[in-house]
Amino acid sequence: MEMGRASVRSAGREKMAAVERETVEVYEQQAVAWQEQRPARFVEAADSLGQAVQAGGVRVDLGCGAGSYLPYLGRPIVALDAAHAMVRLAVDATPDAWGVQADLEALPFRRGVLHGAWARASYLHVRRDRLPWALLQLHQGLAVDAPAAFSFCYGTQEGPVAEDEFPGRFFAEWEVEPLRDVLTGAGFGIEELTHDNAERGEWINVRATRARTLPDFVGPGMRVLICGLNPSIHAADRGVGFARPGNRFWPAALASGLVTNDRDPMHALRVHGVGMTDFVKRATPNASALHSGEYRDGAARLERLVNWLQPRVVCFVGLTGWRAAVDAKAVAGLQPSTFGGAAAYVMPNTSGINAHVTLDDATEHLRQVQVLADRRAG
Repeated sequence: MEMGRASVRSAGREKMAAVERETVEVYEQQAVAWQEQRPARFVEAADSLGQAVQAGGVRVDLGCGAGSYLPYLGRPIVALDAAHAMVRLAVDATPDAWGVQADLEALPFRRGVLHGAWARASYLHVRRDRLPWALLQLHQGLAVDAPAAFSFCYGTQEGPVAEDEFPGRFFAEWEVEPLRDVLTGAGFGIEELTHDNAERGEWINVRATRARTLPDFVGPGMRVLICGLNPSIHAADRGVGFARPGNRFWPAALASGLVTNDRDPMHALRVHGVGMTDFVKRATPNASALHSGEYRDGAARLERLVNWLQPRVVCFVGLTGWRAAVDAKAVAGLQPSTFGGAAAYVMPNTSGINAHVTLDDATEHLRQVQVLADRRAG
């Protein structure tokens, strides 16, 4: 990729939601005014993030605006923004930056190519129920243990705000604990999360690292949410749950009609409304390394996630987690009580080491899950 002005490239514009289009248009029209009114105010934090990135590692300024933080983030660096006018200003001011026009919900990076991410007041323009989708893409683009810094508006509102200096923009405010849940679910280890009163309102500032785990593949309108016990190291490194050879989940999901693409959780969510998460986010060689307290803590996070996004059915793959956290005497099948307002279905573990469960068994369980989801749609 060439540097400087020739490096401004476009990617992912077709993925933008309608609200984002309006916000991006504001930045397209007001880029110069924004540059004049928004100098870099958090230089120390930007420099700290830049110093934390491994030498020679590519770092990205997500939502770079006019590029005021680029001088402090180290090199090599990508200046990414959804507004072309902003990217142009950024690379004009910092010719050695790679300029990329792209949406936060459609990042154009291959897996593990980034070694650091700075996102100052950028993800606050993403709808709350779309933030997991945006963050899972960042998780995939970052290398394991890569540092990331985020800032979000503190509060409970979502939508345009009154008295905005640049009217027409969309904002999603966050409270501390719900944001912590989303970041944890997205596969980030939180090192620091602070709620500050700043000159222009209240902020939540986050320092985190990209954990060696799987992100949640979740969003609004899910028919089914699949919940595994925890990612295996193999699955975490592949970026796909149930990825180990011999695991029957994906063959059963295909045979049952739950999904149509093999080992493709993004397609499952976008096309079929099938999300994926885990009881415990910590990746281990196998689930036997987990303890009951981890299952209970994970179940609490998961219940909050289900209450928030409201899938029709949650399908727990593996009785171990459900028995440890919810019902010690549970048997496979539809459970007598709901979970976070959704129907709860528990099926046996599809791991290859569970020889008692055949592919036909797993397929039939997933067929029953779909029947249940269709009934709840009515």
